[in-house]
Amino acid sequence: MVGDNLTSKQGVTALSKAINLVGKYWFVLSVLLLLAVSFLSLSPLEELPKVPGPDKTHHLIAYALLAFPTALRKPNGWRYIILFFAIYSGAIEVIQPYVNRYGEWTDFIANLAGLLIGSIIALIASLSVSGKP
Repeated sequence: MVGDNLTSKQGVTALSKAINLVGKYWFVLSVLLLLAVSFLSLSPLEELPKVPGPDKTHHLIAYALLAFPTALRKPNGWRYIILFFAIYSGAIEVIQPYVNRYGEWTDFIANLAGLLIGSIIALIASLSVSGKP
């Protein structure tokens, strides 16, 4: 029982350190994630790669990951950054047909849901580490 408690505390400490690192390097992570989303969304493909899970789930996860560092750190104007991500995701959907891809408004809805979920998870993570949002 004591060993389980020690392992649990070590896990919480490791998680707190990871969350603090994301908060510290939020800008670099956000730029890298935005570049990755852009590359994956705009690279011409002959056919979609075979990956497990529904396409909309991939969109949701990608945009949740994109929102998380910014929403965790909450720099000045962070809501405008999240809004920029939303507008950018819509622009990607408009551009995709011109690069041999399919633009779908349901992808845009999944992207918005991901931004919202990533922001909520960041709030929960912030509360768990500091006790305040």
